[in-house]
Amino acid sequence: MHPPDPVRIATAMERASLDPSPSRSIPPVAAAVVSWNTRELLARCLRAMAPEVQAGRASVWVVDNASTDGSPALVRDEYPWAHLVACEENLGFGPAVNLVAQRTQTPWLAIANADTALLPGALARLLQAASEQPQAGILAPRLILPDGSTQHSAYSFPTLPFTIAFNLGLGSLSRPLAERMLLMGSWDGDRSRWVDWAIGAFLLVRRSAWEASGGFDPAQWMYAEDLDLGWRMAAAGWRTWFEASASVSHHGAAAASLLWGDDRDVRWQRSTYAWMLRRRGLAMTRTVALVNTLGAGTRAAIWALPARLRDGEWASRERALRRWTKLHGSNLLASRADLERHR
Repeated sequence: MHPPDPVRIATAMERASLDPSPSRSIPPVAAAVVSWNTRELLARCLRAMAPEVQAGRASVWVVDNASTDGSPALVRDEYPWAHLVACEENLGFGPAVNLVAQRTQTPWLAIANADTALLPGALARLLQAASEQPQAGILAPRLILPDGSTQHSAYSFPTLPFTIAFNLGLGSLSRPLAERMLLMGSWDGDRSRWVDWAIGAFLLVRRSAWEASGGFDPAQWMYAEDLDLGWRMAAAGWRTWFEASASVSHHGAAAASLLWGDDRDVRWQRSTYAWMLRRRGLAMTRTVALVNTLGAGTRAAIWALPARLRDGEWASRERALRRWTKLHGSNLLASRADLERHR
């Protein structure tokens, strides 16, 4: 059976929602802002959302995951136009967004971390791009980090061919190939294009595509939920579009740093392997982990001699590669039960 044609099933409701006129009585976008102990950043996020509410483009929902820093009171007292869902426990990112999707019927969902802030015109540009790219189930903006640089926010799916090509260093042989593979340090953040998936700090999602893919998987509590959504969107016949002309400020890993500190990359990697087990099976997960372990270990060995000859950047690179070798190896050796339990 062929996947559904996104162009054919795009509804009249979606097309009508692309009119950003403030005269519309029902906002076309429901923005789900997920908050956990980032009060000041949440305030910045809501201040940036306010013009979209005033323009009639969006309603805003804040799902607070049991913050203890006064975030719920901030929303109630200073931003009464936002719908507040104050949870008694930390539901995780994906399940929190699912709550908003269940309580709204807008043709568009905007998914936002509390440490993001819309820059002027970003949401309107994403809606315009959606009308220009009817196959797009997800539209991802350019993310601007505090230092003004563009965050690397779009990636290829971690398939076996990609993993082998990456570990063989094929991207280093050709800049165009590295750019197509969306490799770190090689991607062009100035170019709008189709990508496999984009990180979920801020995403605009078409409701019909959301429903076709089933929304966020509650099994992905934190990390890899955006990878999983992009994967299931693709399986349902939709695609992810990166729109370079729409910019969103992103503080970056604010809540994750509070929760896991320097170990957040350990958590991220384990979450990715747990996702792979759920979606692609144990054999593929073990194979990818083996290729990554051997690849990182080989590169670490290659850098060992330069690191001994010259300290500084070379030694730092070798240490980083040895750490990644150890991390990939720990996932390679992890029991199936441990991976299955990980959320």
